[in-house]
Amino acid sequence: MSRAGLGNSDREFFAALADVAFGNSFSLQRAALIARLVSDTPGDLTGDREALARVVAPRLQRLLREGLPVVQRLGDEDRRLVEVALLYVSYHRHVPQIDALIERQAGQGGAPLAVPFGEQVIAELVKSGFAEDRAARYFGFFFQLRRAFYFIDRSLPGECESMRRLREALWNNMFTHDMHGYESALWDRMEDFSTLLLGETGTGKGSAAAAIGRSEFIPYVPVERRFAINFAESFIAINLSQFPEMLIESELFGHRKGAFTGAIDHHQGVFERCSAHGALFLDEIGEVAIPVQIKLLQVLQERTFTPLGGHEKKRFSGRVIAATNRPLGQLRRDGRFRTDFFYRLCSDVIEVPTLRQRIAEAAGELELLVRLLVGRIAGTEDSDLVAEVLEALESGLPRGYSWPGNVRELEQAVRRILITGRYAADLAPAGPDEETALVEKVRSGELAAAELLARYCAMLYRRLGTYAEVAKRTRLDPRTTRKYVEGARSG
Repeated sequence: MSRAGLGNSDREFFAALADVAFGNSFSLQRAALIARLVSDTPGDLTGDREALARVVAPRLQRLLREGLPVVQRLGDEDRRLVEVALLYVSYHRHVPQIDALIERQAGQGGAPLAVPFGEQVIAELVKSGFAEDRAARYFGFFFQLRRAFYFIDRSLPGECESMRRLREALWNNMFTHDMHGYESALWDRMEDFSTLLLGETGTGKGSAAAAIGRSEFIPYVPVERRFAINFAESFIAINLSQFPEMLIESELFGHRKGAFTGAIDHHQGVFERCSAHGALFLDEIGEVAIPVQIKLLQVLQERTFTPLGGHEKKRFSGRVIAATNRPLGQLRRDGRFRTDFFYRLCSDVIEVPTLRQRIAEAAGELELLVRLLVGRIAGTEDSDLVAEVLEALESGLPRGYSWPGNVRELEQAVRRILITGRYAADLAPAGPDEETALVEKVRSGELAAAELLARYCAMLYRRLGTYAEVAKRTRLDPRTTRKYVEGARSG
């Protein structure tokens, strides 16, 4: 049988489509590529995420008008391009049903819900030439892709560039920077890649962790017509700072009856409760004592643990996400955080931006967040309520307020304004005002040049929120300003 081939126009189109299908949903490059592929389509397509699918479908129909054998006669590379197009159209055809399933499942515990349209999706893919086992796996990818977009987009809103980069980083964390490699080899190996989230208190590290943890790959089980586990229960979070040191190991690894005074029954720790397709979020990892760090390191290296008072080794098959608002560099220098533990945690390190940085980057960021918070709290994004909150913030806070509590503080500010009509931040300093202290040291001649520059850069960073802005004011390289700021923090 002779090999057929795509025409140059079709090959170029489907190759570009493959870059879209395997691209990061939050990247500027992917958005630009979609805009180019739909540029000949009439109408305003701004924000229309299904526009490209409507362009691809008729193009595929023209290609397949002679039936599936046409695809089977294509060369390997051309056939792969057409397969991606078939998957892309199938995915977007079923997005509404997948979204409805996510909405229903998100609020329900227990067993995973039945998926009444699962057989239909798999049958369509089989009819398009995919083997049944591949079709079931791709349906699992569909579900994972949509969950990832759902949780990233909804739980981490923001118009500023730093939030767009955060969403892009989270997507890469789930699917890697190369989804071709993820799809071919890594989709069932992601538990080996731990994640470390850094950022000040209240920035949203918990939301970022939950987006990752609820978007792990979950296989579809055709015989049961449902996915293997419930994603609403696959993410387990524990704040390590809330437990006394003597109980942390029990909460992490569990204990057997009689393991210590008060252990009157067996107890499952979070490592045992975490499923093979789930994730465990260890918040405030910077607070953990060295002996616990050593045990956690062993779990991450060997993927096994033993409950307190027990002898049987248990396997941990989930993924670990950790977070801290503490300066890990200083903790490591002080010997309070093991370097080998840090390197085992940092397969990917993601920094969550501060609220002051977000406001400095985008003028409308505060209004956007206030509108969303009012909607969440009051059940409606009423324009009068939003205006009332914004006016109270403007009148009650000093210009350039640094929002030390970040988004968490803003949420409480909105609540207080809705109750009392005003919000005044607690500006009482814990010690001498840092800027006043800096001026006094300059006057007294106590500072060396490097220390002076470091403190000045740190002061600007607190005001402006970004290294780029500090570099612009100081006329230094951004990497140099970052070095000075971090040096001032640890000094």
